[in-house]
Amino acid sequence: MEKPDQTVSTPCGIDKGSLPGTCAPLAFPYIPMQDNNPVRYSRMEALETGTLFPGLNLPFKAAIQAKTKLANTALVELMALDFAIKELNLYLDTHANDQEVLQLYWSYIKLAKEGREKYQKMYGPLMSSDLTPEDGYAWLNDPWPWDIGGND
Repeated sequence: MEKPDQTVSTPCGIDKGSLPGTCAPLAFPYIPMQDNNPVRYSRMEALETGTLFPGLNLPFKAAIQAKTKLANTALVELMALDFAIKELNLYLDTHANDQEVLQLYWSYIKLAKEGREKYQKMYGPLMSSDLTPEDGYAWLNDPWPWDIGGND
């Protein structure tokens, strides 16, 4: 059996990639590694910056941050908690022995559960999967919380 030729030449050369009509240097991705017990943003800062960990902040986020100033409503607080829980979950995937972060993770889950229950008692279900058989399919009943300012 004949081996394929390993020295395929490209018009851009071995150290370049091709773009439409031109050649460009290859990119080398940088992936920062987190230490145990990294500095963390608050839940709201994390939601605004797109990461819970300042060490993972990316320069292009600065432009987005200026546009994402959200009012501190009950719904935004739930969004911030859910975001922080997911970020902590991703961190714990690689740092499972970090007890401080694990405790923070469980406390945020508890806060989110309590906040979601309180919100839903006041304004109704957040997701269609939160409906109960006793409620019927009341998901589409008006007014929605944002129609009456109910997300405060």
